[in-house]
Amino acid sequence: MSYKTIDGLMRHLRDNGIKISGSAQKRLLRNTGYFHGYKGYRFFGTSSKRLPFTSYDEVYATIQYDSKLKNLLYGKMMFIETAVKNIALESILEFTKSESIQAMYDKAVTSYKNCPSNYNSEQRKKSQQNKLNLEGMIQSNLAKAYRSDNPKITHFYNNVGYSGVPLWSLFEILTLGDFGFLLSCLVYDVRDDISRRLKLNVSADTNRELVYKYIYTLKDLRNAIAHNAVVFDTRFRNIDPSRAMKRCLEQEIGLPYVNFKTISDYVILMCYYMKLLGISKSEIKSFIRDYERITDEYKNSVQPAIANIVIHSDYNSRMSALKSFV
Repeated sequence: MSYKTIDGLMRHLRDNGIKISGSAQKRLLRNTGYFHGYKGYRFFGTSSKRLPFTSYDEVYATIQYDSKLKNLLYGKMMFIETAVKNIALESILEFTKSESIQAMYDKAVTSYKNCPSNYNSEQRKKSQQNKLNLEGMIQSNLAKAYRSDNPKITHFYNNVGYSGVPLWSLFEILTLGDFGFLLSCLVYDVRDDISRRLKLNVSADTNRELVYKYIYTLKDLRNAIAHNAVVFDTRFRNIDPSRAMKRCLEQEIGLPYVNFKTISDYVILMCYYMKLLGISKSEIKSFIRDYERITDEYKNSVQPAIANIVIHSDYNSRMSALKSFV
């Protein structure tokens, strides 16, 4: 199978209407990669929605925009993950009066015997299956951590003075997705307590699902950032927001709609969490300004036909509503 040299790829781009020439742009193409760069960024959301690039400068500006977004979001994402984990941990420990993982299984996790009284047989079986899946997931995480000689776990297994890994140590090794699954398995009273500790808008959340569904939403973004995948067009999006997820942010922020089809909605959700977690107004507004600056710089570096696809028409009004909320 033949392959194209870097010069051949440049000719191929020119043949497809993309202006590219010179050693500087050759270096950019080599550094960003034809397949990771141009092929990865030439469309918005789906491959059928091509961005009308006419020069490699526009391709590179899009790659840079995406990179700047990831750099901006990652630190705040880590803060939110750590804070929510700690709040959930505190709630579970107080509910079970124990740091034992087994105590969490017995008292705080929904099962066949402790699910809501109005559950039918199939719902009870599903609850029990989820509990078993949770136990399997946790055991797999512990085994993986022990196998990789993670001191947060080996400290307990290799010490005759300890009987098992405490819950707080388990939380240190859970991925955000696994943490979200754990939250989804908790009994209503614990999910309600965590929701209220976070000060989530429970008026829009009858079943107390926001506590884990928002985590699943953030998990998709976090994983995309961590694996250097494309984020600017939210192609990582794996969840359709529930009515409660939409109503909560619509009511709290003052938005006409929420659908997580633009990166702005993820910025809005992160700012919502930051406010709930007590971050100062000045820090949150600085974060928003950085997002606006990055976005405005991108808008000014590409032709309007591209900017109008990437940046939604109500971007400015949504950012205004977000700043008023903060």
